[in-house]
Amino acid sequence: MRGETLDFVQLNYSIDEREAEERLLPLAADRGMAVLVNRPLGGGGLLRTLSGRPLPDWAGEIDCQSWSQILLKFVLGHPAVTCAIPGTSRPEHMGENVRVGTGPLPDAAMRARMGKSLGF
Repeated sequence: MRGETLDFVQLNYSIDEREAEERLLPLAADRGMAVLVNRPLGGGGLLRTLSGRPLPDWAGEIDCQSWSQILLKFVLGHPAVTCAIPGTSRPEHMGENVRVGTGPLPDAAMRARMGKSLGF
């Protein structure tokens, strides 16, 4: 990423897989590269783990009604992220994911709160 002129990069990033925050996301932002995110729902395993838990009180502050919306908004709230690829084969999940485009995205303080609240 430092040695080439790239229009975009595609990388893994989620609330429980945040290594990209250390170097890749800041470098992409500095170089003006678009960032496409794979696995914003943690590859599905994270979503399965959270699905039995009640939504946190702060979910309504960012207009989230489901865990997948919370996880997607966390990723999309990072200023270097351009697009997330949640991947689903179920139309009802697609509709739920699309609704993430409404309402506020979390700012840095909310994203920190989200990570801390969920133990990441």
